[in-house]
Amino acid sequence: MNLENQIRHLEDSDKKYLWHPFTQMKDWLNEKPIIITEGRNCFLKDISGRWYLDGVSSIWVNIHGHRKKEIDDRIKEQLDKIAHSSLLGLSSIPAIELAAKIVKLTDVSFKGLHPRLARVFYSDDGSTAVEVALKMAFQYWLHTGKRGKDSFLSLKNAYHGDTIGAMSVGGIDIFHATFNPLLFKAYKAPSPYCYRCQLNKTYPDCSLACLIEMKRILEKHVDEIAAVIVEPIVQAAGGIIVSPPGYLKGVRDLCNRYNVLLIADEVATGFGRTGTMFACEHERVSPDILCLAKGLTNGYMPLAITVTTDEIFNSFIGEFKELKTFFHGHSYTGNPLACAAASACMDVFQKEKTLKNISSKIALMDDKLTDIGELPHVGNTRTKGLMAGIELVEVALTKKPYPWEAKMGWKVAYHARGKGVIIRPLGNVLVIMPPLNISLQNLGSLMNILKESIIAVTIER
Repeated sequence: MNLENQIRHLEDSDKKYLWHPFTQMKDWLNEKPIIITEGRNCFLKDISGRWYLDGVSSIWVNIHGHRKKEIDDRIKEQLDKIAHSSLLGLSSIPAIELAAKIVKLTDVSFKGLHPRLARVFYSDDGSTAVEVALKMAFQYWLHTGKRGKDSFLSLKNAYHGDTIGAMSVGGIDIFHATFNPLLFKAYKAPSPYCYRCQLNKTYPDCSLACLIEMKRILEKHVDEIAAVIVEPIVQAAGGIIVSPPGYLKGVRDLCNRYNVLLIADEVATGFGRTGTMFACEHERVSPDILCLAKGLTNGYMPLAITVTTDEIFNSFIGEFKELKTFFHGHSYTGNPLACAAASACMDVFQKEKTLKNISSKIALMDDKLTDIGELPHVGNTRTKGLMAGIELVEVALTKKPYPWEAKMGWKVAYHARGKGVIIRPLGNVLVIMPPLNISLQNLGSLMNILKESIIAVTIER
């Protein structure tokens, strides 16, 4: 079969057999799919041989780029030993070594802060890391004699995953409203979305009114609330919403004041994405439970981690008959290949001084976003580290959004794809989240192409 026929066969098979996530399949069936065959550094190659800049790190996971030799080698080394063994009643060297690295990493990141994170629980993706955190928080209060704390406080515009528990604390109607009959009750505080404040306030004159509203909810329902769960500093899937200075610290203070746990969902923001190893570091906050995934294995293998304190862990210690066991897990918990990949990924941070070397890239992105923010149909640009969002609007003066069905974000993304850049928007918000190891030259090209694409779609059309 020649290449042309092979491509046609694969395209037809894709449309015949596959159901793609977060994809309107009616549109997909009328499009020519991009079939990726190879990745190198910050680039992806399709089956036709064309290369693209990966502007979203393959959905925010490839922090060190594709085909990282150190991670390739570690996986091959582990594969020569064993691919999988269970953590149910057994252990493995990669799982032990990675857990030690993660705890040491949090010790450095949250040095001198309370509480101290000390225990690692493995799962397989961000949703399950959050699911684990919710169950831990609920059961912790049961074990400490405080019954009735069976609800949670989260934020509007929040996204914590797609399992039932994670959706219950989510706050994006377009993702979650369909499933409302299946979800448990959770309280929702206003999002710190300063560009479109849900309380009709203006920052900084608002005195962080969204925090005041959170305080009101906690005062009224503290006996019901087991934990507050937030995406620290950046609400990612909500549209790269960057909280104002002091907000996260205020959330931690409220949790301390009302004696509820703080769950930090750093699935998207963890591992250098915001410029520090963990986003919580920006405001010197240590959570009671930390959820990690995405960049953990550099996208090589599904793996997630929920890290918590000795206090929470110790509440589960008891006699067999007491049933204090944490009844959660799955067949692939702590998979040795995935743990080996994650361990190598952590080593790359130190070897390449990743966090130190991204400062110039953050400055370049900030400069480019300032320029893009002057375009007439760009309402707002938001950034923290190498996470950025560009919100497209129909009328900038009134912040009037483009209709959802106009697909303006997707039109810009398709135009950029034609110029060799792959991004995936969130509605009318363009998301830029390149690998942390992207060169200044490639980052500049990425931002320039995005600007050209915005102009072509919103002005020249």
